[in-house]
Amino acid sequence: MAAIGLNGVKVGTTSSQAYLEGKAVKETRALMAELCRHFYTLGWVTGTGGSISMKVHDDSIPRPQQLILMAPSGVQKERMEPEDMYVLSHSGSVLSAPSPKPWPHKPPKCSDCDPLFKKAYEMRDAAAVFHSHGIESCLVTMINPLSKEFRITHMEMIKGIKGHGYYDELVVPIIENTAYEYQLTESFAKAIEDYPKATAVLVRNHGVFVWGDSWISAKTQSECYHYLFDAALKLHQMGLDWSTPNHGPIQSARRGLSIAGESNVSVKARKSNGDSDPLPRCVVLDIEGTTTPISFVSEVLFPYARDNVGRHLSLTYDTPETKADIKLLRSQVQSDLEQGIAGAVPIPPDDAGKQEVIAALVANVDAMIKADRKITALKELQGHIWKTGYENNELEGIVYDDVPEALEKWHALGIKVYIYSSGSRLAQRLIFGKTNHGDLRKYLSGFFDTTVGNKRETRSYVEISESLGVEKPSDILFVTDVYQEATAATAAGLEVIISIRPGNGPLPDNHGFKTIKSFSEI
Repeated sequence: MAAIGLNGVKVGTTSSQAYLEGKAVKETRALMAELCRHFYTLGWVTGTGGSISMKVHDDSIPRPQQLILMAPSGVQKERMEPEDMYVLSHSGSVLSAPSPKPWPHKPPKCSDCDPLFKKAYEMRDAAAVFHSHGIESCLVTMINPLSKEFRITHMEMIKGIKGHGYYDELVVPIIENTAYEYQLTESFAKAIEDYPKATAVLVRNHGVFVWGDSWISAKTQSECYHYLFDAALKLHQMGLDWSTPNHGPIQSARRGLSIAGESNVSVKARKSNGDSDPLPRCVVLDIEGTTTPISFVSEVLFPYARDNVGRHLSLTYDTPETKADIKLLRSQVQSDLEQGIAGAVPIPPDDAGKQEVIAALVANVDAMIKADRKITALKELQGHIWKTGYENNELEGIVYDDVPEALEKWHALGIKVYIYSSGSRLAQRLIFGKTNHGDLRKYLSGFFDTTVGNKRETRSYVEISESLGVEKPSDILFVTDVYQEATAATAAGLEVIISIRPGNGPLPDNHGFKTIKSFSEI
């Protein structure tokens, strides 16, 4: 017997007239009209700009098959009525369109954002997508016309963004505007793909798209995003940097930096002989062999993760976080099996039983750790295991004694410091959040991991340069202990220094890079 939906209609008949006139569709229409009036008062949909789309929630129908409602284009959003909404099938065909209104109203037309809304539904399984023309979402993209991202950290309202906490860095991709919104579809989809944690995409000189797994989530996040954009604009007007943990004065080559009472035309450091060397705008640091002994990772973190894989998976098996980790591992192992990677063993389906699945996962993870593989599936799981270790005081991050002093000095000079490691961003935050020298996250502006690319590939450093919005790649100093990483970063135009620490691997003869044994030499 077929399942029955909220309206007493059989599942699979959502296109029937009875369903289209049913309670769920009517309530969604009314809610969208109400939200449009509210968003108008916030300045998000004035001048007929902006738009809104929602799925028709029905517990008996999987979200990908639920009906889609969209507001019309080019209309006074604050005057819309429930019957003005378009109703589309899950595949995008129009099932119901609003009736034309008398002059001076234009003939009805579905939202120009239609293809972008559909991308959010397809790629993020969203339940609602809002497009705002709020002035703050437009202006915040204009502060730095070279930046490909909006970044902010240490603001309370970040907690309102899905998957983020106060200490996290919120990263929102920025795409370039086009004459027509449908022309944004390709770059919009790429931004969604490149930023799996993002729930918004900014369009330069235009506005923002925000989505959520319910209309409440999309609305809450939209309000938080606009608050954060507005905060960044106000901090910028005050000469304060919203992207650093303490939001101190903006320091840049254009604004000038006061060092020892001197007002300099550009950011410079004084040598003992009186000469000046330009300071970098940003410093990007590797972890292993650079800020932290390799032995800490190989002899403490890796064994802890390996020894606790089974326990962690057993205790958290049904949590969304672990389900996501298992999904990543399944995909990676399947690829490994197809490529004949040593140590890969098939993972049975879920219906084979929890213990059988966990046993296969443990075997694969153990092989990955022994091979020291730099893959996202492994790093994500390790980060979650280490998080438990830090919370239980079973782990403490180790950094070299010269690191905290250097971080504090760079911070005082207004130089932004980032971490780029093969470990997940979570794992990086954990190491610096609880170290033998205390919590060092207040000196760090952000974290990059292998989602930006392999550390031995030039393209990864190009991506980082574009993300940080520097005028030229050489404004970034990258410090690493690995020759191949140094070579890749140099090819991208970054300044590079190689760290020589106890236990680090040998360098080729005549490698040509400046080396240091302590951050005090930088």
